[in-house]
Amino acid sequence: MLRLFGKKSSRQIARDRLKILLISDRMNCSPQMMELIKNDIAKVISKYMKIDTDSMEIEISNTSSKGKIVKHPTLYANIPILDMKNG
Repeated sequence: MLRLFGKKSSRQIARDRLKILLISDRMNCSPQMMELIKNDIAKVISKYMKIDTDSMEIEISNTSSKGKIVKHPTLYANIPILDMKNG
C-alpha cells in the first residue's frame, strides 16, 4: 500500500543505503559521490522521459574485458521508465 503513494518502508531505505555503501566501498567511491552520479543521470534522462527515481538503481562493479586479466569499473543502471516525453 505504501508503494502506491511513493513512500518507501524504512527497511527498503536501509537496504538501499547499504547497497550504496557496499558499492562505494568496493569502488573506493564515497556514498555521496554515488548519490551525485545517480542524481546527474536522473536529471539528464528526465529531459527525455518520465522515470521512477525512487526505484532507480545504480551499480558500479569490476568487470574484465574478453581475454584480459585487467579489471575495470563498469556502471550498470536500472531505471524504470514511466512514460516517454514528446519532444
